[in-house]
Amino acid sequence: MSEDEFKAAMSRLAAGVVLVTAHDDEDGPHGAPAGMTATAFMSVSLDPPLVLVSVRTGSRIDELLERQPLWAASLLAEGERVIAGRFAMKGRLSDRLLFQEVPHRLGEITGAPLLTDALATVECRTEQRVAAGDHTLVVAQVLSVGLPPAEGGPLAYFRGRYRHLA
Repeated sequence: MSEDEFKAAMSRLAAGVVLVTAHDDEDGPHGAPAGMTATAFMSVSLDPPLVLVSVRTGSRIDELLERQPLWAASLLAEGERVIAGRFAMKGRLSDRLLFQEVPHRLGEITGAPLLTDALATVECRTEQRVAAGDHTLVVAQVLSVGLPPAEGGPLAYFRGRYRHLA
């Protein structure tokens, strides 16, 4: 099996899209927001409430979540495709500039950006990090949830493209 065959097979599994965010205290005099689009995000446990996100080992968000245990995830709505694309780009503008264009508020517990128009938001504290190939699995306890009055359905990722449910 080749890497391309594996990627093709996994692209046929539809996934929800989230924006994982954190406040980086070490970026500038007052810190700065950081974010990454993720499709490998899931609920792990109800008691206690746990979620898992998979991040590329050595990426900026991986390094940040290694030293910053408080972070958040915004579950993206179908109308947030542009936001997902911007935070997935390699070599993008600074996250500080990207967040200026995205309606959000800062989480009361984490200080991480929470998207105003997301389907739901969760604020989390990392409980465990597990090395898994070229990624790190970050397991976190959910500290709070937000359920904004979002319209429409979820943003999905299928066969290498963002989609909405019909």
